[in-house]
Amino acid sequence: MLLDRDPITGRELASQPTLSRFENSIRPRELYRLGEALADSVMERHAQRLRGRARLVTLDLDPTDDPTHGAQQLSFFNGYYDSWCYLPVMGFVSFNNEAEQYLCAAVLRPGNVTAAVGAKGILRRLINRISYSFPGARIRVRLDGGFAHPDLRDFLDAESNLAHGIRIQNSGLENYFAPGGSNVGFTPFTEKCDNRGHDPQLRLEDRP
Repeated sequence: MLLDRDPITGRELASQPTLSRFENSIRPRELYRLGEALADSVMERHAQRLRGRARLVTLDLDPTDDPTHGAQQLSFFNGYYDSWCYLPVMGFVSFNNEAEQYLCAAVLRPGNVTAAVGAKGILRRLINRISYSFPGARIRVRLDGGFAHPDLRDFLDAESNLAHGIRIQNSGLENYFAPGGSNVGFTPFTEKCDNRGHDPQLRLEDRP
């Protein structure tokens, strides 16, 4: 109805082979450009909305499982989610102390990858766009424990004007690092800066 087509007497819909050819006609270059267009539109919209009042831009990356059914290409079993799935990663931005988050990136990935796969490239593109659209604003990257990969941490450490934290949410680990229970503990996110003057990061350090 919305497409001005009667479901009974209207023209025939495209066949499954036609839909498959259409789906597979989109190449990686086009997908990359679509991702760029999404990020650019989000940044442009909020740059106009805030008009120079963006003091802090927070960027969150989150992997999520997308369960599959049947023999779909790149569908694999994921032990963490205990299902056959894809594992796309989503990027969200928020501004200043606003609670609302805005989708600015979505990348489909096979179901058997780790959370950190492809994250560095996604972060690099988004950080560059945020810096261009919001000059002078501080940028904060928040990641969960699945992104705790040395290569990704080195990349984030090398970025200027960037705060980043990796949250480890594991009850056993939190108990192990509980105050008084070990000689190793969490340094709170708000207390530690690195030697280049970056904003606080999550670290592990020896207790005296």
